[in-house]
Amino acid sequence: MSKAAITEWIEKHKQTYTDMAQDIWDHPQTAYEEKYASELQRNALQAEGFSITQSINGIDTAFVAEYGQGKPIIGILGEFDALPGLSQKATPEKEEVIANGPGHGCGHNLLGTAGVEAVIALKERMEKDNLTGTIRYYGCPAEEVLSGKTHMAKAGVFDDLDCALTWHPMTNNAVMHKSMQSMVSIKFHFKGKPAHAAASPEAGRSALDSVELMNIGVNYLREHVPDGTRMHYTITDGGQAPNIVPETATVWYFLRASSKEEVEGILHRVKNIAKGAALMNETEVDSEILAFAYDTLPNDPLNELMYQNMLESTPLTYVQEEHAFIESLAASLPTAGKPVEELLPASIHFNAYQAGESLPGSTDVGDVSWIVPTGMVTTTCAPVGTALHSWQATASFGTQIGYKGMHLAASTMALSAYDLLINKDNILDKAKETFERLRDGKEYQAGI
Repeated sequence: MSKAAITEWIEKHKQTYTDMAQDIWDHPQTAYEEKYASELQRNALQAEGFSITQSINGIDTAFVAEYGQGKPIIGILGEFDALPGLSQKATPEKEEVIANGPGHGCGHNLLGTAGVEAVIALKERMEKDNLTGTIRYYGCPAEEVLSGKTHMAKAGVFDDLDCALTWHPMTNNAVMHKSMQSMVSIKFHFKGKPAHAAASPEAGRSALDSVELMNIGVNYLREHVPDGTRMHYTITDGGQAPNIVPETATVWYFLRASSKEEVEGILHRVKNIAKGAALMNETEVDSEILAFAYDTLPNDPLNELMYQNMLESTPLTYVQEEHAFIESLAASLPTAGKPVEELLPASIHFNAYQAGESLPGSTDVGDVSWIVPTGMVTTTCAPVGTALHSWQATASFGTQIGYKGMHLAASTMALSAYDLLINKDNILDKAKETFERLRDGKEYQAGI
């Protein structure tokens, strides 16, 4: 009955958390600026009796909310940062709220709110069942730049956890058996000599030329890296005016691969290319690492537990209004013309993300997964064919479609955490054994 009571509590209170997610969607803020969402969630948790530790490692929007005492200590990870340039109304046509403004194109208005919903539901049950143990909600900033959890990890806030649970809005209901890629975010700053580009070009040394030479070198490197590697870049400083030889120029790279060791090897080569570009052009270069997230370690015992509890949660159902929205939105997607049942799956899959090759995306959840056993699921919050970080995703995550997926995730995490608190089937021990096997003796060291 206790677990059924958790599901009933979530059904009874889901409007409260729908309103919270909507409020955060209405007030999107980008990495390290998420003051609105962070304060909203802190206040809600404090009102429910959670103790709050704020400003983790000097980051104002990072916090930990805790309830209970003793072991086990179960953590639920939340995020709330938006993306730049993805402002969008909750409509099936592209329609900005604010020109070039931020928007929740990755669904973090849902992601963190589900965590708050889960721990408060669980706290209510712990009180009634006199359960010992500790639950924590982690308000994690700046996932979109892949460094918030790394900074929190450096403060040691995950070290005493027995395990962590999390989720992500997607286009299906499934457990995350696949790993996600490690990634380094690094800027290369070149410095040259300014000069009049027409009257005395020979006196100048173009920092922008060095950036372009570096990019050519990296593009040739693409043939000689492991399959699945990604190398993206953008020039963030290219000089001031065409008639001035650029004194400074900066290129910003994301380098991804299936493991941190692979990324480190690629990074070494890219740094040498930057040095070579500077040498060819008689300029100087230095670099600045902004983030270095680990690959994720999927934990099968935790994932299997979350799968079973997703099955025990209230199933997803949709009304005609939601069908109409999806059919209209799908006109802008590669899946246009498919039946609405295929566009909006309510079924729950165990093997949607088969173990083996890593997914092309990255997350700083990877850092946590190298510190403690970590389970992760996804739920249907947008139609099949929707790309994260798109206006279509932003629109979906501001509708009942997104909110219904959020409540399913909250229920899955709350029910799973309950099982872990009572140590059902010794799952924690199995999760820790799996964790140690996957780490294979390697210790976590923050990449920044």
